[in-house]
Amino acid sequence: MEQGAGGEVRARLEEVRRRIAAAARAAGRDPGSITLVAVSKAQPRERIEAALEAGQRVFGENYVQEAQARWPALRARFPDVELHLVGALQTNKARAAVAFFDVIQTLDRPKLAHVLAKELARPEARTRRLLVEVNLAEEPQKAGVAPGDLDPFLRLCREELRLPVHGLMAIPPADEDVAPYAALLAKLAARHDLPEVSIGMSADFETAIAFGATIVRIGTAIFGERPPRAPTPQGSLETSS
Repeated sequence: MEQGAGGEVRARLEEVRRRIAAAARAAGRDPGSITLVAVSKAQPRERIEAALEAGQRVFGENYVQEAQARWPALRARFPDVELHLVGALQTNKARAAVAFFDVIQTLDRPKLAHVLAKELARPEARTRRLLVEVNLAEEPQKAGVAPGDLDPFLRLCREELRLPVHGLMAIPPADEDVAPYAALLAKLAARHDLPEVSIGMSADFETAIAFGATIVRIGTAIFGERPPRAPTPQGSLETSS
């Protein structure tokens, strides 16, 4: 590993951890109740290894195939890693995703719910937790369940399909204050007795924590800017973290 890059990632990670702990304490919360998902999509392997060697164990990826290419060897070295899928999931990738990821944060439509129910019944299924993605601002270009449709969708997922839904996830509108969106997501999660609230990225995670986030998804603040990448047919709506 290139020493400079590794040292920079370790320093950035330590600073993010410090800021998470401070934000949690300021909100009267236990810092240990906040999960940091290090979003490693498109990052060079040496940066990910630096984070692993610094003790980070929860990572987020956007693309199934990219994760399948990079993580088996890293998991062999760090078997306690927990991988989250934080990018949009196509139904034709559901089997591979369920066999590979520990957590899928982007359950967003009935068709995908039915497919996941089928795939989670397979013996090779690895996924143990799902989060429902909520389109809080009802932006037409984004995936996610509209807040007004959340109640019947959760009934489908939890009561009919018996899916292991543990929380809600959202990507707020770009360049807007995350506070009202984090507060709304936390309120919706509490109403449905869901413990996990995934919202907050590099630019706004401290505010998100102040308003109820239990999971923050942070990429750039840990790893630096991502190198340019070729387009992928498995695209994602999450363009920042």
